[in-house]
Amino acid sequence: MRTLSKKTQYALRALYVLAGNYGQGPTLIAKMAAQESIPQDFLEAILLGMKRQGLVESKKGKGGGYSLSMPPDQVTMGAIIRLLEGPLAPLPCASETAYRKCDECVDDRVCGTRMVMRQVRDAMAEILDGTTLAQVCERMNEAKARASASADDGLMYYI
Repeated sequence: MRTLSKKTQYALRALYVLAGNYGQGPTLIAKMAAQESIPQDFLEAILLGMKRQGLVESKKGKGGGYSLSMPPDQVTMGAIIRLLEGPLAPLPCASETAYRKCDECVDDRVCGTRMVMRQVRDAMAEILDGTTLAQVCERMNEAKARASASADDGLMYYI
């Protein structure tokens, strides 16, 4: 299985910040880079690419920075991953958007590997296309609250 590139991992972390700040104006690249421990030059290039794709927008000058171009509840994880990584399918013959018969395949209509990889692709698509940036951020906030509460509970044993 392929893994998400470092570029995509950084892009997702930046998008979580932008989603959390949605409606509050642009966010500075320097602030995102520091908050998420992302090299600023790399983050700049990533955000510029996402701007070209229409996922984020930027404002120059005082009060400038980057923001999401649409509400976080309208951006699916599937759309983000496809934008940054390409098709979801682990093999080109299993892709919905970029189908290509594998070079070594004799007959893709009866290929067992293709059948299983289509299932993998379909399951991934169902999860990623059914999950919005807003939902991920909500889950992250809930996890932070639980972690904070359990850390506070741990302190009680020392008092």
